[in-house]
Amino acid sequence: MSTSNTSVEPGELKRRLADDELTLIDVRTPAEFESVHIRGSYNVPLPLLSEHTHDLAGRLGGRVVLVCQSGVRAGQAQDRLTAVGLAGAEVLAGGIAAYESAGGTVVRGAQRWAMDRQVRMAAGSLVLAGFVGSKLIHPRVGYLAGAIGAGLTYSALSNSCAMAAALSKMPWNRTEVSPTVENTIRSIPVAPQAVATRAA
Repeated sequence: MSTSNTSVEPGELKRRLADDELTLIDVRTPAEFESVHIRGSYNVPLPLLSEHTHDLAGRLGGRVVLVCQSGVRAGQAQDRLTAVGLAGAEVLAGGIAAYESAGGTVVRGAQRWAMDRQVRMAAGSLVLAGFVGSKLIHPRVGYLAGAIGAGLTYSALSNSCAMAAALSKMPWNRTEVSPTVENTIRSIPVAPQAVATRAA
């Protein structure tokens, strides 16, 4: 997350959830959301939010908390929403894992690994395969480890992850309902503050 991002601590979010005007937007993949989420949150995956930031911002009021696994994707969503004029959105510090550790109540469904864990497993396996292959098959197989290292470096510098995007399309990460604008963004009730802003 960038240093300009504002966040809310898990314990504070637990206290604030009694406020009916608070909107929780979970930007993880539908599979991650299905595995575990905060009751009452809306799932708007980051790629969909990125494509339809104006639509989402137009429905939200001033009390918005963005949720992901660790806070990184929520920070990216916050940057996008801020860029279109929604400056009040906060990021759940530490993500849903920190919220659950702080005693927050979550809804559990079909269990899947979180995307960051899948990326670590895939990247680690490919690096290991490259190293072992360079010793047992041919030294050039070791370039695989270098390619993965370069990809991870670019991922950190660009704050994006091509491997996560690819993994999100795998069969084990699919859900019965694919996210669309209609079943994600347009399912979020328009906040009273947003209605007032439109009328002004």
